[in-house]
Amino acid sequence: MDLILCHTTADFDTLGAAVGLSCLCPGSRIVLPGGTHAAVRAFLALHRDEYPLIERRAVTLAMMRSIMVVDCHLRSRLGGASAWIEYAIANQLPITIYDHHTASAPDMPGAHHIEAVGATTTLVVEALQQANRTLSPTQATVMALGIHGDTGSLTFAQATPRDAHALAWLMEQGANQQTVAESSEPGLSQVLQDLLSFALDTAVVHRENGYAIATVYLETPQFTAGLSTLASHLITLLGVDSLLLAAVYEAKAKSRLTLISRTRAHTGVNCQALLQPYGGGGHICAAAANLAPDDDPEGVFQQVCQALKQAHHPSVVAQDVMSSPVRTIRAGTTVADAQRILLRYGHSGLCVANEAGELQGIISRRDIDLALHHGFSHAPVKGYMTLDLKTVTPGTALDEIQSLMVTYDVGRLPVIDGSALVGIVTRTDVLRQMYPAVASAQNDGGGLNINVYQRLQTSLQAYPTALESQELWALLSQIAKAAQQRGWHLYVVGGAVRDLLLAPENTVVPLKDIDLVVDSFRSSVVDGAGVVLAQQLQQQYPEAELQVHGEFQTAALIWRARAGHAPLMIDIATARTEFYPYPAANPEVEASSIRQDLYRRDFTINALAIRLTSPQPGLLLDFFGGALDLRRRQVRVLHANSFIEDPTRIFRAVRFAVRLGFTLDAQTERFIRYAIDSGIYADLQAQKERRRLPALQTRLKAELSYIFQADYWAQSLGLLDKLGALSCLHPDLSIDAALWRQMHRVGRWRQRFIDAVGRDMGVAPWLMRLEVLLAKLDARSQIATDLQLPLGSIQRLEHLGSTEATLLAQLQPKQLPSDIYQTLETYDIPTLLLASVRYPKRIGTYVWQYATRLIHIKSPIDGYHLKRLGYAPGPTYRQMLTVLTHAALDGHVVSVDSAEAYLKRHYPLEQLHPQSNPSD
Repeated sequence: MDLILCHTTADFDTLGAAVGLSCLCPGSRIVLPGGTHAAVRAFLALHRDEYPLIERRAVTLAMMRSIMVVDCHLRSRLGGASAWIEYAIANQLPITIYDHHTASAPDMPGAHHIEAVGATTTLVVEALQQANRTLSPTQATVMALGIHGDTGSLTFAQATPRDAHALAWLMEQGANQQTVAESSEPGLSQVLQDLLSFALDTAVVHRENGYAIATVYLETPQFTAGLSTLASHLITLLGVDSLLLAAVYEAKAKSRLTLISRTRAHTGVNCQALLQPYGGGGHICAAAANLAPDDDPEGVFQQVCQALKQAHHPSVVAQDVMSSPVRTIRAGTTVADAQRILLRYGHSGLCVANEAGELQGIISRRDIDLALHHGFSHAPVKGYMTLDLKTVTPGTALDEIQSLMVTYDVGRLPVIDGSALVGIVTRTDVLRQMYPAVASAQNDGGGLNINVYQRLQTSLQAYPTALESQELWALLSQIAKAAQQRGWHLYVVGGAVRDLLLAPENTVVPLKDIDLVVDSFRSSVVDGAGVVLAQQLQQQYPEAELQVHGEFQTAALIWRARAGHAPLMIDIATARTEFYPYPAANPEVEASSIRQDLYRRDFTINALAIRLTSPQPGLLLDFFGGALDLRRRQVRVLHANSFIEDPTRIFRAVRFAVRLGFTLDAQTERFIRYAIDSGIYADLQAQKERRRLPALQTRLKAELSYIFQADYWAQSLGLLDKLGALSCLHPDLSIDAALWRQMHRVGRWRQRFIDAVGRDMGVAPWLMRLEVLLAKLDARSQIATDLQLPLGSIQRLEHLGSTEATLLAQLQPKQLPSDIYQTLETYDIPTLLLASVRYPKRIGTYVWQYATRLIHIKSPIDGYHLKRLGYAPGPTYRQMLTVLTHAALDGHVVSVDSAEAYLKRHYPLEQLHPQSNPSD
């Protein structure tokens, strides 16, 4: 195990640097040897599960592979972990130090990265940039806090330009500025400190719809700079959700009023809209206005206070954010089995319940790690689970949930309705509600269109489908109403949301295929909730075709195209989670929540959803930074093992990247290469029983058809080849210059062959490209069989070698046209095309002659003509007509007269039929 050691009483700089190093060294774990600053402790109470922390007591010396020390270079600052340094030295384990303190020399050997910058985190950021790594917003946020904390937000004397550049890069990576503002502690001038004390004493706190709203009214002799900083301190110190600060002072014999509004992202309040009527400006979470009221500044203040209260709609409660159903285990479940369940479902803890479903305890990932560390994998979880449980009800407000988590340092709170366990709220649920991933996108000026709800409505109303124009939005509203009546939520998910976000302003997005997901978490989960809604809708629209896919709890409603209207398909699925029992298998599926449904998806840009039901219709769900990746124009995979579980995701990643003009983010590309280099695909191909291969190859065929049908197929294929991903089809498959020429040639020649022959050859363009790709391999027919290609393609590839050998031997220079015709007429056109693009001169020249000219030359006379000439019907007819055709091909027969003369010479009537008389 690679360990990253922070110093005792950890501050944000040591924690931020450690998190950055964990990104540089995947799989490493962070150890906090002893204590943290209060601000760090409060931060970790909510964010602990976001980072790879491990308890010091869960580590044994034998587990160590290397040690990295951050933000210190003296053993004395490592507390009890200093003994690990001695062990590492004695066993020659690598030791690396990152620090910015240069006053003393280090007392530890190893690789030293010690430079005079404002924060150690800056050094790690520079290493990340050099390695071309990207960060998640949560990683970037804690690293930004590290630089802010040790540089006084770039105001301390030791701050350097390098710190500023590092901080700017972290902001580009998605560092959450609101979290940084609330967790860092900038200083105040003496004037502002005095005002802060007065404001804390005189602030009035109101409760409105479950939110805490503070109002402060100050009178100062003159304008005071820094009131915005004062407001930021007040909202934090008062612990409220929203704040309105008013400061009145005299200027030029007139009363002046400054209004400053602050709110947290989860309130839904728009500070800019609040103060805009008073000439104010700003953004959603922070705004200010300066005005000169005629005679009643306090009256204006009260007016704005009232508007602020009314802007707070009913607060979010546990029922709105909880996950359901809750995955439970029994008290007798072994620690090893509990660990496997955590791994399978990606949870950080499990509820322990009895047979009646009543909650008995909770066991966390940390509890399981400790039990495994002590060798108790066989022991039941009841010996390690937490019994002193903190719970909430479905109606518990979000701020109360947050308070419980911080006070008791718990990462999950069960939701109990009576005695029933109906859900669970995790730290991540709270954080995502408090700091939506799209918050920064709404205000960063990056050009990303976030008002997707309005765009969705406009597009659905304007796009003509098989329904009447402007009826599609009403249809979705009707489905949402039906879901809400059952206590469910309905979401538009996936590609439609992505395309709405990417589309330019004032454009209608053609949403001809709409994917909906039903989340039935508010009631007992219904496995077929999507099917229930689809069946209800089909009763009202009997012209729609209903298709139900029970295995995946999905229903599709299809309206066929009609005059002037495009076809329409609406998929309604039940929110579900999935698990791959082994690499490349079909996933096992079961009902779950919308978050799990989005989590199971492939890439962040596809894990987006728009809520259609109340509360908060139009809410954009972006749990994994998809909006940020759209701005970065990159495809980022959701899971490290995603490509091992399903290699077709490699092809999907490439297809999306090329189609959208995006790049693969660096980490995603590393995951792809790791999955390929692991050899798992080669192992699957080599398995004699081939039990896993069909599921994989069926999905590969679908992805290949999508790629080869697209105009950008060549770019996609080139990127797949560069990544080595074609080895998913065969370990030896790659593209050389000759194969590239063949791939480009087949498309052009196919259309020319169709034009020359005068009929379609019955093989789709994408399939011909795939056949050319596979033709390079000796195992081509077996791969075609595995991919379940059409029988004609399999047979064509199976006999390709012998076909080409025969043609190469028989097609020789200076042959008569009839000889060429006789050689080629036994083959179908797709076979000749495939051989031609591989041998354009030695075979293609003759095939081209055959297709464009020879195939159209026929005998000038037919069987009826032979009968009129007196030849008796019989087997000789075929022979005579064939000979006439060959003669016509060679130019010996050019007309009916010349054909009759040819027959008289070679098939004299008197010899064939001595008794016949043509004149009879």
